[in-house]
Amino acid sequence: MTITPLDDYPLHQVPLPVAHMGTSDPNHYDRYWFNGYDIDGEWYIGVAMGVYPNRGVIDAAFSVVRDGTQASVFASGRAPLDRRETKIGPISIEVIEPLRANRIRVDADHLGITADLVWEPRTIAHEEPRQTLVRGQQAMLDSTRFTQWGTWEGNVAVNGVPLEVRRDRCRGTKDRSWGIRPVGDQVTTAPSTTAPGIFFLWSPVHWEDRCTHAMLFEGPDGSRLVASAASVPLLGEGDPVYGAEHTVTHAYEPLYKLRWRSGTRRMEEATFTLNYPDGRSEQFVYEPLLDFQMKGIGYTNPEWAHGRWHGEYKEGSDCWKSADLDLLDITNFHCQQVCRVTYMEQTGERTGIGVLEQLVIGPHAPTGLTDFMGGAP
Repeated sequence: MTITPLDDYPLHQVPLPVAHMGTSDPNHYDRYWFNGYDIDGEWYIGVAMGVYPNRGVIDAAFSVVRDGTQASVFASGRAPLDRRETKIGPISIEVIEPLRANRIRVDADHLGITADLVWEPRTIAHEEPRQTLVRGQQAMLDSTRFTQWGTWEGNVAVNGVPLEVRRDRCRGTKDRSWGIRPVGDQVTTAPSTTAPGIFFLWSPVHWEDRCTHAMLFEGPDGSRLVASAASVPLLGEGDPVYGAEHTVTHAYEPLYKLRWRSGTRRMEEATFTLNYPDGRSEQFVYEPLLDFQMKGIGYTNPEWAHGRWHGEYKEGSDCWKSADLDLLDITNFHCQQVCRVTYMEQTGERTGIGVLEQLVIGPHAPTGLTDFMGGAP
């Protein structure tokens, strides 16, 4: 066993040093994830950093979409024993104050991107329900995630072209998750007796006076596997950022309608309905403004997939024109769309800004997808 500085804190959950996981599953992970976007949908930034203790790997990525081009930098290497070392190569995530402030730095001018950004919250850290998906005898997903809405301030430059990020013009989300998720190269197992596939929607939205959330996993026939929805108040002066889940108004499982872009698995228009226990109902209409490929921060990336061992250290970059992508290439299925979101209340129409994340692989009867990879009619 190995003792590290974190063992000096009373935070142990199992009778092991912090450097050793309570499970030997190689798919154990612990991840930071952030996004940020202009309130008019003109640009988007994505950040990811994951630690995979049972694989001995840490990796990170930073990606920017602006003017129809997405550029990314990646880094991967051996995971440090001290979990406070949240840095790999040119990418670092500093916890200035837990749940209050993070600083993201990217010192990769030689790869085309630099950044220095500070994230601060607008809401508490909202815990989503535990997400457990089992296929046969194998847990494909067993994780906990909190979502926190916030703002950014700082600067980004892509190939020397600056991007000023202002708190009054930028919204975003912090997502911390940990548990079991397929990462890295997978071990060989007996073939599954059930058809593979996933239908996942995740949508944090910013409003002037609150934030809203909707999340769901479904099977190919539309059977609901995991879901949650909520209205989350903004922080007031001196409000706590944790231990205040009682301030959140939880809704029943979200209802949705999707219209795909013809021939793709990407949303053209979406509607979410949130029904609350007190009888209130809200219907939100989503209009996409900008598309962000999640492969730009490692998700389904053929080279930089999360948790893969590249040796003691490796870094790289990638860049593409969004209009040139083949949207029926499976590596492009996973995306986030920055959306203008509207709903009606007694005083008139309200407008917010947020994202709708989509990962749809395999058939999905409720939205008209009939085969494994084909687009919508």
